[in-house]
Amino acid sequence: MSFTLAIVGRPNVGKSTLFNRLVGKRLALVDNQPGVTRDLREGDARIGDLRFTVIDTAGLEEATDESLEGRMRRLTERAVEMADACLFIIDARAGVLPTDEIFADILRRKNAHVILAANKAEGRAGEAGMIEAYSLGLGEPIRMSAEHGEGIWELAQALEPIAQSAAEKTDSSPEVDVDVTDEDMDAGPRRPTREKPLQVAVIGRPNAGKSTLINQLIGEERLLTGPEAGITRDSISLSFDWNGTPTKIFDTAGMRKRAKVQEKLEKLSVADGLRAVKFAEVVVVLLDAAIPFEQQDLRIADLAEREGRAVVVAINKWDVEPEKQQKLKDLRAGFEKLLPQLRGAPLVTISAKTGRGMDRLHDAVMRAHEVWNRRVTTAKLNDWLGEMVSQHPPPAPSGRRIKLRYMTQVKTRPPAFVVMCSNPEKLPAAYSRYLVNGLREDFDMPGTPIRLFMRSQADQNPYKNKTKSTPSRLRKHLGKGRADE
Repeated sequence: MSFTLAIVGRPNVGKSTLFNRLVGKRLALVDNQPGVTRDLREGDARIGDLRFTVIDTAGLEEATDESLEGRMRRLTERAVEMADACLFIIDARAGVLPTDEIFADILRRKNAHVILAANKAEGRAGEAGMIEAYSLGLGEPIRMSAEHGEGIWELAQALEPIAQSAAEKTDSSPEVDVDVTDEDMDAGPRRPTREKPLQVAVIGRPNAGKSTLINQLIGEERLLTGPEAGITRDSISLSFDWNGTPTKIFDTAGMRKRAKVQEKLEKLSVADGLRAVKFAEVVVVLLDAAIPFEQQDLRIADLAEREGRAVVVAINKWDVEPEKQQKLKDLRAGFEKLLPQLRGAPLVTISAKTGRGMDRLHDAVMRAHEVWNRRVTTAKLNDWLGEMVSQHPPPAPSGRRIKLRYMTQVKTRPPAFVVMCSNPEKLPAAYSRYLVNGLREDFDMPGTPIRLFMRSQADQNPYKNKTKSTPSRLRKHLGKGRADE
């Protein structure tokens, strides 16, 4: 049996701490500062044999307008309505506040199953708050300490009747962890499945429109959006079917210049976003059409390339761009000049607000993923290497020409190649770039990171760096072995 539990309460009562404990991972950001959580985050929770979906929500505040707090509250109320049960948490040390009484009344009307918990109730400091909790009229409160794991078993007992009465249904809730099992890189192109969907991370500067884009793709307002920069703090992932492709997409916090990132919370948010990039397969670098290719945009795209991820560049807010043709021409020229390491990467113009260009973005992501998985046969590589060397031979340091003897692909995701040659340490970087650019063009691998390694055939000799007396000692040892026989 599966059911959904929404954790709600005022800001800073310990909702995210409890969420992390129930899912067994540090998925949600936790800090002493109130109001850290803004988006809904879902995870697979487990208490003993009890398994369910848990939703971490933004702190409830008395705001009903179009302010950021008002939009956060509406998102939380929506989670309460769609959940099978609701866990209402108060701070036992602070006691019952007027805000708690207002929201307790709201929860009674919106959800039939409300469980009350008094968190931070360890020690004597929380005793008075525990007694006050009865006044909310939500039944006997659970004495809990999310930080120390107290009260979890009592919570399981309260959830047991809900689990028994919940109708059995297929769990379609999105996974939010970014764990990726390492796969055999030689197994060939990977086909996304519902068990292992295509993993896409959306990264960019604050207010580029990342959350708006993801809401547009999944077809519902799941992520908090607005004109304020830096709304998203957690790296949130959602699973959906993207034009027939099972996909898990990660929304990340906007990345500012390091010098401007002072607050501890923002540092945690950026680190969470970088973690999502490391586990993604395709990274969509989202730029603002009005101010594209700022220094930070270039650093973000370079980060994705260094992590070896397939990259797609999406230019957002194209619907309000006045000079589209000239702007697109300038963008392509600037991209080739400023990011030569991603030459040929897809560049797509979109409008996350209106939905324009979503099909083109899907095609670009699938194309980038296919190239990222591409494998070239050894025979083709060596025929190609011979032609490249004949067109432009490697240099001859000290009058001795470097010989490129053999080439093979050692892995995919991203494509990596090894060239066996003489004196690899003397081969200039410019010649390696010549070969990489040739691989991109001749084997149709635009934009994807390519790794090229030069190796000496002498590295394969097991007796390299051995003294001259080694063969004689070896003969003596073998002779002794025959005598023993």
